[in-house]
Amino acid sequence: MGLYDREYVRNSAPATHDKQEVVRSEKSLSKFIAQTYQLFAATLISGAAGAYVGVGMASVIAANYWWIAIPWMIFGMFGLHLIKNKPGINYIVLFAFTFIGGMILGPLISNILGMSNGSTLVANAFISTAVIFGGLSIYAMNTKSDFSSWGKPLMIAFIIAIVVALVNMFVFKSPILHIAFLGVFMMIISAMVLYDTQNIINGMYESPIDGAIALYLDFFNMFSALLQIFGIFGGDD
Repeated sequence: MGLYDREYVRNSAPATHDKQEVVRSEKSLSKFIAQTYQLFAATLISGAAGAYVGVGMASVIAANYWWIAIPWMIFGMFGLHLIKNKPGINYIVLFAFTFIGGMILGPLISNILGMSNGSTLVANAFISTAVIFGGLSIYAMNTKSDFSSWGKPLMIAFIIAIVVALVNMFVFKSPILHIAFLGVFMMIISAMVLYDTQNIINGMYESPIDGAIALYLDFFNMFSALLQIFGIFGGDD
């Protein structure tokens, strides 16, 4: 789920501010980046705790998956940015959101752990996510390429990919189409990492919470996709 409105948070500053007022000074930008990545690290810990709980409740979550996942996705699209500037509650809601995100992965992780080499597959998926995510982030921080115009095309591509995945899940039920979707999805999420990272280092988000949410969802989606890929091709020894 990567539908958190990145274009909204990048353009939410009052229209009367000129560019020099919106772009942070070098000192404040460094602080902003540090706070964003500290908060991102905290959301990963929260998500990991949620995943641990979710594995223990996998059957319950699986039986009520859409009743949990759909409100979570809708809130991610429309609700998070409404509370980001409310001191205290913004952090409570942020960590509740990331914790539930981890729980949603519980059934998938539990299913893979049921394989004889399941723990290895989950570990490899996480390590691969960290390596790919880190490599893309470093590239975005150092490249001279500008990804700032990628926002809307990426969101459109993401929505189309999700619609195709849902149609395949409920209508075609084709394993080959699902694998193709995962490949395309990985490319979309990888591009989102570039886009979000560059926006963070350029100070284009209104608050560290915005940047942390964007990074968390990128990591969440990439890990989810790689879990499925490793589960499909890893198999049992």
